[in-house]
Amino acid sequence: MAMGLAMVPGAAAAQALSCEIPAQLPRPRPDLPSASQPVRRLPIASYTLAISWSPEFCRTRADRPNAQIQCGGGNRFGFVLHGLWPDGPGKDWPQYCRATPILSRKVIRDHLCATPSPQLLQHEWAKHGTCMAGYTPQRYFTKSNALFAQLRFPDMERLSRTPQTAGRLAEEMARSNPGLGVDMMRITTTRQGWLDEIWLCLDKRFRYARCPAHQGGVTPATTVRIWRGRAMAAAR
Repeated sequence: MAMGLAMVPGAAAAQALSCEIPAQLPRPRPDLPSASQPVRRLPIASYTLAISWSPEFCRTRADRPNAQIQCGGGNRFGFVLHGLWPDGPGKDWPQYCRATPILSRKVIRDHLCATPSPQLLQHEWAKHGTCMAGYTPQRYFTKSNALFAQLRFPDMERLSRTPQTAGRLAEEMARSNPGLGVDMMRITTTRQGWLDEIWLCLDKRFRYARCPAHQGGVTPATTVRIWRGRAMAAAR
């Protein structure tokens, strides 16, 4: 039987608008280091919690095999969890710190409504989670999902009606989340200026912290458009 989770849409919702887990899950492939993505063992100085705007992702990538759970069927997502990334003391970050087997079906099922892609779950654990000492896949995803679940979001449908600046969007996010400042997040966009992701900067104790200057993202004055897609249209 398929498992389902439905949540009421609204400004406070931090999880899926609706999520149904298929009875048969695709098995992820191994995610391995490469010449362009080598093993890099560095001390952890901070973390980034990356969340993606699902309507924009599904607008251009819905036909990809790995996107069927996120973009197909009756599932509807606003923000989804991309991952929890350990950062190094400088511009580089640790990655692929130890070899890892394929994730268990239980781990995938437990966390698929936050990160709706078995392959992305495999990637996040292999590339990032393996660098967190003492963490198992279940502990890593439980921690990242808890950080994601505590987030509250502004009315994205309202904000999507007119172009925003990245600074204004950051202010709206900060207003919805006590303790989160506009200098503690970065907004990223596609090349066409559509909202792609929000990166939240965390210290070693997973508290919101000021982002380093090299963190990336667009400037506060950059115009950001928000694609509504069927998720927002259905939520009205």
